Amino acid sequence: MLVCPLTKTRLTLSADGTELISVAAHLAFPIREGVPMLSLDEAREIEQGDMGRNLPRLG
Repeated sequence: MLVCPLTKTRLTLSADGTELISVAAHLAFPIREGVPMLSLDEAREIEQGDMGRNLPRLG
């Protein structure tokens, strides 16, 4: 299990599989060549309205 370096909460794989999402911090961490980049410098902020678009659908 991977956790957000800021909040220590679980990260979720984005719907397209290119990022790990921290819902608690509203951050997306890129995955490059299969390696998660968990540096805060690498993360991008996700707006509240975009959060649902980045997460995979369940069910």
